[in-house]
Amino acid sequence: MDVGIVGAGIIGCAIADDLSRRGYRVEVFDARRVGGGATQATAGVLAPFIEAPSAGTLQKLAVESLGMYDGFVAKAQSASEWEIEYRRCGTFEVATSVEAEERLRAVADAARNAQLTAQWHALEPGARQTRGTAAGGLLIAEQGYVRVEQLLVALRRAAERRGTVFHEEQPILKTFTKRDHVVIETSTGALSCGVVVIAAGSWSDVVGPEQPGIRPVRGQLLRLRWKGEALPHVMWSQDCYVVPWLDRTVLVGATVEEVGFDDRNTAKGVGQLIDAVQRLLPDAAEATFIEARAGLRPASDSGLPVIRPSSNSTRVIYATGHFRNGVLLAPLTARLVRGMVGAVS
Repeated sequence: MDVGIVGAGIIGCAIADDLSRRGYRVEVFDARRVGGGATQATAGVLAPFIEAPSAGTLQKLAVESLGMYDGFVAKAQSASEWEIEYRRCGTFEVATSVEAEERLRAVADAARNAQLTAQWHALEPGARQTRGTAAGGLLIAEQGYVRVEQLLVALRRAAERRGTVFHEEQPILKTFTKRDHVVIETSTGALSCGVVVIAAGSWSDVVGPEQPGIRPVRGQLLRLRWKGEALPHVMWSQDCYVVPWLDRTVLVGATVEEVGFDDRNTAKGVGQLIDAVQRLLPDAAEATFIEARAGLRPASDSGLPVIRPSSNSTRVIYATGHFRNGVLLAPLTARLVRGMVGAVS
């Protein structure tokens, strides 16, 4: 193969789709099923000015990647003939204190500088203030969400139609470089390729030839069937967010827990999210509980994703450490990795 990708989450699948579209022979390996790691416990929120509210590198990357999303989704749908629920329905972040209101008004200025529509509003119907004296929130109209499982299916189908092979439940023991190729050693044998992309999330330090310093951070997520008035936007407070799907279910997330490689749902985590969503939206008390999910998000010490060649060989490329922003940063990451692969090949 030309390129082997270790990791079949949203980052690995986006890279496979991008490279296969340009004629590379690609194979993707994962110890789980496709999307079975952190990706299956993400809400797909596309909100640079919530996830990266402070000016800096992460915000710049997030804004640039959001600008690519319309084309990213359109190409995936067209190539796969698979429908993707993708809505730029806006995000509404509630100010729960005077200090929070001041911060959000500064965020609004930054969003406007990035050519987004940011407006201060009174609280949305159904939302209520939880503390302090503020009674409003920030609506950023161009932010929104994508249903990640649908996007993942589309990216995989598109790549497979071009010849990409996905090896699910295929544990990777290690990768190492030879003079003019890279070897991927799996539980069933070894394979050679021109370039390897390490997109293994929290396990990137384990399967790659070096350790870029990625650690797991558990995030728990709930899915509820909504009974109240339909939510027009993604809702956000300092304690939780709520993503409204068109099928009248909502996702509620997400905890941030430093617990190592423990990917269980816990009563404590689920309880925290249930309490938080009811403080934000009282109608949540009547919602039906459907399921809880948990995933290990890959975090780096710098807080930035690691998208670079290995220090030992340009034939090994890291695309990991996206933490809570893997879905948002997927199209930009794929483009950056493509450039690195092209420089080698």
